[in-house]
Amino acid sequence: MEKTFLVYVTASSHEEALVIARKVVEERLAACANLLGNMDSIYWWEDKVQQEKEVPMIMKTSGDRLDALIGRIKELHSYSCPCVVAVPILGGNPDFMAWIRKETAIRSKG
Repeated sequence: MEKTFLVYVTASSHEEALVIARKVVEERLAACANLLGNMDSIYWWEDKVQQEKEVPMIMKTSGDRLDALIGRIKELHSYSCPCVVAVPILGGNPDFMAWIRKETAIRSKG
């Protein structure tokens, strides 16, 4: 069975998250994207501890679209080094897994 992935992404704002999520779903790089609301992020950046509000997202995609999804998120994102982490889905509803693969299948143009 083809691999499927959950892809965790953070954005600087709800507006940025919406733009990224809509684009990658419209382009069928992700079957869906869930925006989880505001969170406080504390992290090392440029040699000091930072604290910012961010919006986390979880996207679902197929293995053959993962690299394209990561590349597109990097193009759309305002951060120079955005958080994009892919985690393989090891199990789940077979119908849902099939739906992810169907919605992210590469389609021929024309």
